[in-house]
Amino acid sequence: MKAIRAGRAGGPEVLELVDLPRPAPRAGEALVRLAAAGVNYIDVYIRSGLYPGELPYVPGQEGAGTVVEVGPGVHEVAVGDVVAWANLPGSYAEYALLSADRLVPVPDGLDAETAAATLLQGMTAHYLCHDTHPVREGDTVVVHAAAGGVGMLLTQLVRLRGGTVIGTASTEAKAEAARAAGAVEVVDYRPGALLEAVRRHTGGLGAAAVYDGIGGPTFDESLASLRPRGVLAVYGQSGGPVPPFDLQRLNSAGSLYVTRPNLGHHVQDRAELLRRGTAVLRLVRDGRLHVRIGQRFPLSAAAAAHTALEARTTIAKTVLVCSPAPL
Repeated sequence: MKAIRAGRAGGPEVLELVDLPRPAPRAGEALVRLAAAGVNYIDVYIRSGLYPGELPYVPGQEGAGTVVEVGPGVHEVAVGDVVAWANLPGSYAEYALLSADRLVPVPDGLDAETAAATLLQGMTAHYLCHDTHPVREGDTVVVHAAAGGVGMLLTQLVRLRGGTVIGTASTEAKAEAARAAGAVEVVDYRPGALLEAVRRHTGGLGAAAVYDGIGGPTFDESLASLRPRGVLAVYGQSGGPVPPFDLQRLNSAGSLYVTRPNLGHHVQDRAELLRRGTAVLRLVRDGRLHVRIGQRFPLSAAAAAHTALEARTTIAKTVLVCSPAPL
C-alpha cells in the first residue's frame, strides 16, 4: 500500500510517499480502506517534534473509510461498515490498522470524505461549547481563527446553542468565510481590534468565553476581552505557546478561568466517543452543521498540504484523498 512516512522530525519535507506492506488485523483491530484523511495542526506538532514520538511513523490522526477486515474478538464494527476516527495514528495511507473500539460508525446519508473532514475538529468544537464553557442563550463569545476548520464548526455550534460569535481572521477572504458561518463581526489581529469589538457588542461587559487555538500571540487580548468569571480556553497553539504568566492577573481581571483542554480527555471511553462523535456526524448529515472542505490534496502531496496549513493560506478543512485502486 501507499503511505506517507516521516523518518525524522522536521519540516514538511520529511513527509515521504513510500510503499509499505498492507497490515493484517490482530485481536481487537480493524483494517480500514481509507477514503480520506483529515489534515490537522496536531499533525504539524507531531511532525515538527513539538509532540515527540517514535520514529519512523505514518502521520495522520483522523480519517474515514470502509472496514475490509477485522481481527479476532471484534464486535464493534463489521466488514463493509463505513467508519470514522480521530486521535488514532496512521491515517496518511491507503489502509489503516485501528483499534475497533475507537471507530465511530458513519450514519447513512453521509459520505466518508465529509466524515473524515468532520470528526476531529467537530468533536473539538463540540466539547468546547458544550463542556469547557457550555454556551447559554445570549452569551457572546470570541472564536479565534474563525475561518479555520475548528473555527467554522465552533461558530455554527455556538449559534445553535443561542450564542453570538465575534471572530478573528487574518484576511478578508477568511473573514467572509467566518461571517458565512454565522459570526456577527470578524476582526483582524491588530492590537485592540478585538477588544473594541467585544466592548461594542456587550455594552462593555466582556465576552463569556474566548476559544483560542492560536496561543501566545492572542493570549493577552483574549484575557482582556473576558467578562468577570469568563473562560479562556486555549485549545491549540498554532501561533506558538503561551509564556508563563502571573496567576494574580486572573484575580485582578475578574476571577477569570484559563484552561488548556484536549480532545482526548473528552472522549475517554467508547460511550463518550460515540455520544459526541455521533452527535456531530448526525448534525452534518441533517444539514444543521455545514462542513466546508477548502482544500483537497492527493495522498502524495501531504507535504504541500502541511506547507499550506502552516502558511495559514488554508480556509476551513484540508483533506488528503487516500482511496487506493478498487479491490
